[in-house]
Amino acid sequence: MDGQQTQVSDEEPKVLREEPRRRRRKKAITSSSGSSMDQTSVEFILPTVVRGGSSPDSLLLEVAGNWTVEQVKAQVWLKAVTLNLCPDFYQRFSPDHCILLYQKKGNVCEIYDKHQVFQTLDCIRYWKALKKEVGRIQLLPLPQPSDESLQYQRYLNYLIAYDVTDVSNVHDDELEFTRRKLLTPRRIELSDRDPKLYSMDPWVTRKVLPERLLNKVSNGNILLVIHIGTASQTIKVSISDTPAQVLLSFFAKTASKKALLGIPEDTCEADFVLRVCGREEYLYGDTPLQDFNWVRQCLKNGEEIHLALEDAPDPDLDLVQKENWAQVDDCTGVAGTHEQLTIDEKDHERVFTISMWDCNRKFRVKVLGIDIPTLPKAPELIVFIEASIFHGQQLLAQERTSSKNFNEEVLWNCWLEFNIKIRDLPKGARLNLQVICGKRPLTPTSKGTLSYQDTAASTGSHEGKTKSRLLYYVNLLLIDHRSLLRQGEFILHMWKMPEKSEESSSSINADKLTSATNPDKASAMAIAILLDKYCYPVVLPKSRDVCRDGDGGGEEAAEGERGQREMPNHLKKQFAAIVNTDPLHPLSPEDKELLWHFRTECMRDPRAYPKLLASVRWGKQEDVLATHRLLERSSAWDSSGLDVGLAMQMLDCHYSDAQVRSMAVRKLETLEDDDVLRYLLQLVQAVKFEPYHDSALSKRIGHFLFWFLRSEIAQSMHYQQRYAVLLEAFLRGCGEEMLQDFRKQVEMTEALQKVTREMKAMYADKYDITAQVVFQLRQKLETLQSAGSLKSFRIEQCKVMASKKKPLWLQFKRADPTTLSKDPIGIIFKDGDDLRQDMLILQILLIMESIWETESLDLCLLPYGCISTGNRIGMIEIVKDATTIANIQQSVVGSTGAFKDEILYQWLRDKCVCEDKFQQAVEKFLYSCGGYCVATYVLGIGDRHNDNIMITESGNLFHIDFGHILGNYKSFMGFSKEWVPFVLTPDFLYVMGTSGKKSSPHFLKFQDVCVKAYLALRHHTNLLIILFSMMLMTGMPQLTSKEDIEYIREALTVGRSEEEAQRHLLDQIEICREKGWMVQINWFVHLVLGIKQGVEKRST
Repeated sequence: MDGQQTQVSDEEPKVLREEPRRRRRKKAITSSSGSSMDQTSVEFILPTVVRGGSSPDSLLLEVAGNWTVEQVKAQVWLKAVTLNLCPDFYQRFSPDHCILLYQKKGNVCEIYDKHQVFQTLDCIRYWKALKKEVGRIQLLPLPQPSDESLQYQRYLNYLIAYDVTDVSNVHDDELEFTRRKLLTPRRIELSDRDPKLYSMDPWVTRKVLPERLLNKVSNGNILLVIHIGTASQTIKVSISDTPAQVLLSFFAKTASKKALLGIPEDTCEADFVLRVCGREEYLYGDTPLQDFNWVRQCLKNGEEIHLALEDAPDPDLDLVQKENWAQVDDCTGVAGTHEQLTIDEKDHERVFTISMWDCNRKFRVKVLGIDIPTLPKAPELIVFIEASIFHGQQLLAQERTSSKNFNEEVLWNCWLEFNIKIRDLPKGARLNLQVICGKRPLTPTSKGTLSYQDTAASTGSHEGKTKSRLLYYVNLLLIDHRSLLRQGEFILHMWKMPEKSEESSSSINADKLTSATNPDKASAMAIAILLDKYCYPVVLPKSRDVCRDGDGGGEEAAEGERGQREMPNHLKKQFAAIVNTDPLHPLSPEDKELLWHFRTECMRDPRAYPKLLASVRWGKQEDVLATHRLLERSSAWDSSGLDVGLAMQMLDCHYSDAQVRSMAVRKLETLEDDDVLRYLLQLVQAVKFEPYHDSALSKRIGHFLFWFLRSEIAQSMHYQQRYAVLLEAFLRGCGEEMLQDFRKQVEMTEALQKVTREMKAMYADKYDITAQVVFQLRQKLETLQSAGSLKSFRIEQCKVMASKKKPLWLQFKRADPTTLSKDPIGIIFKDGDDLRQDMLILQILLIMESIWETESLDLCLLPYGCISTGNRIGMIEIVKDATTIANIQQSVVGSTGAFKDEILYQWLRDKCVCEDKFQQAVEKFLYSCGGYCVATYVLGIGDRHNDNIMITESGNLFHIDFGHILGNYKSFMGFSKEWVPFVLTPDFLYVMGTSGKKSSPHFLKFQDVCVKAYLALRHHTNLLIILFSMMLMTGMPQLTSKEDIEYIREALTVGRSEEEAQRHLLDQIEICREKGWMVQINWFVHLVLGIKQGVEKRST
């Protein structure tokens, strides 16, 4: 393209030679015979009316297929002016004053993207399918939002905690573009929504009923207790019955005693639904009882199933407020093929857009300079700009400027030319600009040696070595959301590199991927750059039509032949070994070469996909096209079973290609709702790794958890816009009742946060929890309750906990009159603690539980509720009828209780007077202890003492407070405080009937349970590694690098045989038995020191 295209920049424009121009003219003439086929006849209905009439003006226009939408509007405007149609309107306003609409299947669609090529629009395909000779497009004045819609938007902004209409910090229209595009899938969802099913939202599963639960069912029948007001009726039904059949059976059995039960005589089963007592959960639809999660939970816990007979909820309460936006064209933002966009064989007059693949010159950027209001306090600093081009985590090219003295304004005015052609830039490529400073002048080489992640590396020069430090960074996507190459000048406000002491330093790896700029323009470092500016939009084509491209076809054939070679036998073993490595295993250049060479073989095995995709040279257009063709033609991925870990792996930060990510989402769409929630933490984080706001993943995740997204908006400035757009899309699909629920939750969180901060301000002393403190809290809660802000407190049971952050211990009355339990609902409200690490561990425990369920193992884990609702704000569920081991030990003989092996056994026996219940409690203790021993070992959970291990009155052991994970243990004077692999103390063994070296039947069973649980987790090593890998970017201090996750590989003995792994775990159990007395000493010290938080817990 260098010799063919005219540029506009601060350099002298390139002049086309006369001879090539004449040759091009000649080619254009030879191809002009087919150009008329690219034209479409369109009737445009104008916003003005015929003079002296009431019907709208209209005009017919032959639209060239390669015109942009903007050009089409300009041509319509020009013709309207030429025809002298309503001069007052067309001469006063510009084409941007109007929008373009067309009808499709009864829906009004807007042609939204002004840069899109006309022949790629969805309306063209639609008209062709209907065999319409003349299309029809209506021009309407740009609609203005009504007062009602503005008020609704303000309401949504309050719920989101972000103004999604604020475009002051964006350099293009991506934010609004994405909001409009998300309207289409939302409308489709709403049109397909069953109002009754949506209002009751039954919680069901498609998984087969496990054998262990089936064994609890007598002859395929279960008992249901159905409540009507204060009366109730027990009926026996089949687990295969649907809720409708249950209602039919119930009404048949109670036909003669309707009046007695308070059921109106003129009603029947069709007038009622079944709701779980005490829960907002319905049994409704065509699903058999055995597939309702609540029924399975009751079977698992051996509990009766209590249901309430009620009127169906009113679906009108879930009506969604309609938007006054038109649905955007389905193909909005889709580029044409290379053949549609290429300038080859086209006359200049017929060129309106240019294909990037015609651009054979190297990409370059002109660094103009940097400007900062306040210079950092550091003497004699010099700075340079390092510019890198990345795709995902793959470095495509890198250059840097010369070094200059660091002042408030530093000017370079120099071009940096990269060793990558414009035609090779992939979608999602980002230009990363970094301001790096040093204390001595540097003479950098033409190639930068600093890695992207290095924040304090040594840079070599002929003057010697000097330390340099990254100060500021910013990213610019080189190809925008509409597939247009960026052009012209940009002033980008940069992000400051946090100091190691700052909280935000742990999330820097994710923050450095953001394409958002710093909203704090007043104090931020600004960098000015210039990209080459062209006469036309330069577009990245969506594909290449190989049949019409002789050269490309030959290359593809040659590539295909190489990729389809039969793999020699001596390489098959090496290939299998590469595929079987875990996600943390690095690929060598030789591995990548082998995988790419036999890429067709890779496509037959979905497990090889992440490895193959990591071997693609994303900075080579030919390789990218070849990869896309392989993915399109392969059926192995879609026909394979769901491997969650594999699909999730292709959503992490290493994979930026849209086709790859949409393929992963397509597989995850087969997940059930409860499984989506199980992996929601990682899916929310994966949104950060999308290059653009609008993506395949966004549409999937946008329908789920309000608080997960709102929490990220509060905590992650770098990704606020993206999460806000998703949350808005979700809220716009919610009914008014659900929005009101969210509003109440937000107001409650704000009120409790205010109370907590007031308590912290009044009583700053960490352990100063007196009766006066509790009295002050209860007074504040009474004020909230009387004002109607918060209701249902059990104020006499609420208190402030003895901790530096002053968490609130809150008890609520149960609001549902059908609830069978009289116990309050308890939460701990925290302000000042980051709960995301606890959330992660509790989520992994849930996933471990599901893994064990597939092996018919129920290890009685108790992953209590925990949710982050904002920046270092959140709530934790209080488990009822539970106490700490420390409380039990101290309640009998004080601090020396840590050495009394029989205390826990005796406490459990006191709680379970009946022998059968006691034996059940011992059984539950055995399984739960085994589950937590394996889980805490595999996850490297440290700081285990008797105040963060608890037990319920039914014998269920569980762990709390996961501040130290993945082997990041506490130390004292350089020595680790963890003396054993996991907690298995003499008092635990005593409950199992074991002391000293003896092994009771219960202990042998415990060992067997631990081994089975451990081996089951080993079979899912990749999933566990991937789940933690996707959380690397969250900012958790103990999860910042792959080295942290290495702990899991070592704990699961990756690379060893099953026999070796079994022996390894049994050895760990023996170490715990031998060193149990050391843990008891630790626990004794903990009690003696009187850890105040523990004292507060024990006082409850």
